Amino acid sequence: MTGRRSRSVTISDVASLAGVSIATVSKALNGKDNVRPDTRRRVLEAAEQLSFRPNALARNLLTGQSRTVGLLTSDSVGRFGIPVLLGAEDAFGAGEMAVVLCDARGDAIREQHHLRMLLSRRVDGLIVVGESTDPRPSISRELPIPVVYAYGPSDDPGDVSFTPDDVGGAVLAVRHLLATGRRRIAHVTGPTHYKAAADRAEGVRRALGEAGLEQAGETLYGAWSQRWGRQAAEMLLLTQPGLDAVFCGSDQIAAGFMEIARERGLRLPSDVAVIGYDNWEVLSAETRPLLTSVDPNLERLGHTAAQHLFAAIDGRAAPGVHSMPCRLVIRESTAPPAPA
Repeated sequence: MTGRRSRSVTISDVASLAGVSIATVSKALNGKDNVRPDTRRRVLEAAEQLSFRPNALARNLLTGQSRTVGLLTSDSVGRFGIPVLLGAEDAFGAGEMAVVLCDARGDAIREQHHLRMLLSRRVDGLIVVGESTDPRPSISRELPIPVVYAYGPSDDPGDVSFTPDDVGGAVLAVRHLLATGRRRIAHVTGPTHYKAAADRAEGVRRALGEAGLEQAGETLYGAWSQRWGRQAAEMLLLTQPGLDAVFCGSDQIAAGFMEIARERGLRLPSDVAVIGYDNWEVLSAETRPLLTSVDPNLERLGHTAAQHLFAAIDGRAAPGVHSMPCRLVIRESTAPPAPA
């Protein structure tokens, strides 16, 4: 017993035992067609005899892949980007992929810098996370690697994109309010130029139309903020007598609305039920009463985007914009109204 630690078996050892070159070992172990059957058999027998287990570098040589992917985000605040990234990283971790995260902060020049850096690292693919659900310019044509877009879709229908189904999320919210007996339902949401605001307003119209009901007043568009929620509450409570429910396009708007409603002596949810959007627990789990909210399932969206990036790397892309279902998290703010 010499006391020396035995070294790891290398691809060179397999080549030497099989009597072939390292390149031939790489082709044989990687399943390439241009290897004679008897040669492949010798290589596989040599690898088994030596208990050869390729390390990360050897796997890269065998597959031509770096086992590294890039995650490029423009959501500098991280409120929507971080859940998407967590879901994606979870999927990558299961496949032993290294992840390089870059934040472009909404700056096109910074984005180009990050793209050059990622290409220099020879990443196998890229997930681009948008800062909103508005379509963003495609970068796929400029890159020699597969790209999948998450949250904010590409403006090129030939790309692979995953985004929340905001129309369906709003339908879930309104159907829940209807199921609790509400009939005078208003809608307060974000800026008109945001696709998310337009989609959620469309969902409200669709669900109320299915029930044969009119919306309580016009949709009120404003900022994604508690201040706008307070302002909208003042307007609605003044102009919409008999209002018994409000669906808000964000949890921030909902929190502002609830603040004014309580100040005006309304009981929540007995007098007015309130639903938010995003299930941002900093707010939804801290309001009084606790806020029912639509959850866009962003971690699941990121996980799905990562799985499809794996498929794209293998040449099995699924082009188009794929809408991911939302779910409704029911809390105290939407209990049925008190008996008259």
